[in-house]
Amino acid sequence: MEFEKAKQRIEELKAELRYHNERYYNLDAPEISDYEYDMLLRELRALEAEFPQLVSLDSPSQKVGGAAARLFSPVKHRVKMESLLDAFSFSELYAFEGRVLEATSSTVFSVEPKIDGLSVSLEYENGKFVRGSTRGDGETGEDVTANLLTIKSIPKSIDFSGELEVRGEVYMPREAFLNLVKRQELMGEQTAKNPRNAAAGSLRQKNSAITAERELDIFLFNIQRIEGKTLSSHIESLDFLKSLGFNVLPSYRRCSSMSEVIAEIERIGQSRGELPFDIDGAVVKVDDFALRDEMGSTSKYPKWAIAYKYPPEEKETKLLKIEINVGRTGALTPTAEFEPIELAGTTVSRAVLHNEDFIKEKGIQLGDIIVVRKAGDIIPEVVSVKEHCDDSVPFIMPHICPSCSGPVFREEGEAVLRCTNAECPAQLLRHLIHFTSRDAMDIEGLGPAVLEQLYENGLIKETADLYTLGFEDISALEGKGEKSANNMLSAIEKSKENPLSRLIFAFGIRHIGQKAAKLAAERFKTMEAILAATKEDFEAIDGFGTVMAQSISEFFSLSSTKEMVARFEALGLNMTEPISELDNRFGGMTFVLTGTLPTYSRSEASAIIESYGGKTSSSVSKKTTYVLSGEASGSKLDKANALGIEVIDEERFKEMIK
Repeated sequence: MEFEKAKQRIEELKAELRYHNERYYNLDAPEISDYEYDMLLRELRALEAEFPQLVSLDSPSQKVGGAAARLFSPVKHRVKMESLLDAFSFSELYAFEGRVLEATSSTVFSVEPKIDGLSVSLEYENGKFVRGSTRGDGETGEDVTANLLTIKSIPKSIDFSGELEVRGEVYMPREAFLNLVKRQELMGEQTAKNPRNAAAGSLRQKNSAITAERELDIFLFNIQRIEGKTLSSHIESLDFLKSLGFNVLPSYRRCSSMSEVIAEIERIGQSRGELPFDIDGAVVKVDDFALRDEMGSTSKYPKWAIAYKYPPEEKETKLLKIEINVGRTGALTPTAEFEPIELAGTTVSRAVLHNEDFIKEKGIQLGDIIVVRKAGDIIPEVVSVKEHCDDSVPFIMPHICPSCSGPVFREEGEAVLRCTNAECPAQLLRHLIHFTSRDAMDIEGLGPAVLEQLYENGLIKETADLYTLGFEDISALEGKGEKSANNMLSAIEKSKENPLSRLIFAFGIRHIGQKAAKLAAERFKTMEAILAATKEDFEAIDGFGTVMAQSISEFFSLSSTKEMVARFEALGLNMTEPISELDNRFGGMTFVLTGTLPTYSRSEASAIIESYGGKTSSSVSKKTTYVLSGEASGSKLDKANALGIEVIDEERFKEMIK
């Protein structure tokens, strides 16, 4: 390649890799597969090897892709947490062996599975766990001690008094990942793409209670530094960690030749489908510590280790049909059903096709020969169309909901079709969870687990059935007795008195949050007036946009909505917004909330501000009156200080509302 073309391509690759590094390491939301990323990085390395004068210190080939986030305190690693050079063929492993043999006449290697998770450091002093941090860029990571303390397999104390720093991989077991995805789908949240991203996102939660719910685990695979004991090899060090109670790698073997190493790599690869966690390769290391010291490291990689990456397994099969499933948010999701194939140790016959645009982009037709693989060895996905067969026919998305036969729509800018029926059976459980939530009708005791029991037992077939539940219905549920049944019935009865604004929010109308529901209720005062309002009437509300007005007017114009409202009214629910003399002390003021407040949640503080005539905004500008700041405030606080906007804490806020 010519020098100028190489220079241009290197800059393109560097920019693309930096973008994907940010998505993968810091946002936990990758857009390409690990294999695709590895191929981009490999191309960059090849060009830099051919044109060494174009290598720069900030190149993704020279540094780890992560960076310490501002959300957590930075930790400067006393021992650099290096990355590993990747190999994609056995010939590259033999080349690695050749480099090792340049330093010694005989070699002993260790071989272990490469866990697909988030690398962390654990520090112990006087036998106590004192700090845990992420790898970050290898030199500076994030202090995530509080979140690591929620992982049960991390010992809080060990029988070793010297200083010890160990490195491990935090991961999410497959079963925990599938349970998380199920909960996210139920709540209408964006689902995690794979266990690695789910583990990384869980470990970076501000609230340790959320991390604890995610069922994370860890495997230890290295001693970074140790004082008070001498160890001579990697295998010996792992045995030592195991004796201290650490959860070390599930397998690690000593091999005396590269042919033995390759046999072990193949054995690990064949067991991938049986493992309860994800691996993305196998790691080969020089076992002897003295030889490691002699070989040293590059700016990014140790010369004494290499990671073999298993190539993505792809197979061809025939697409038999496309089934439409209605999700908890009303989204119509096409799912491919194809002739069964073996992938990563399991038989698969279905794969999600996401939406109509995905089908069109891939050119998928019924009867096609398609190429399928498992993303992250877990979720089957259609990669491409191999060929159109003689009997292939285009697929057309339905115009009505397959669950309730209600109308479906596609919002501008969205690729997803949605069912608009508020009482669609496929969406019922999610509607119930939202309807009873704290910010909606606030029915204490009716959490997701209880609602799921009521739903599965056939006691609730539509939202209004909540108000027809009897004592026997609730007391018969598993884990519920007389007292809890009476408490729930009291909470259900009390919720009938809630103002109209809470009921509107409880309906879960797209684009209509608490603030919009409150504005609509205060403008029209009664449900009767809201049902009679037009899109233009809603658009005239200060704080409403065109999309919001369109969404709420369409919702209340549906016959299914009117029937639901009539039933709620017959059951005794309040259909009016109270008229009261308001304390307008925050009139004309705009507050921006940032960080975590000591006692108030953001929604509670926002409700107080709005009850006194103020407004809340998500961004700081010259029009902002106050920034209410809590713990771990970020860029909003910086911008407020730069603009000279007054920053107040919760104590000052409490003084203002006395």
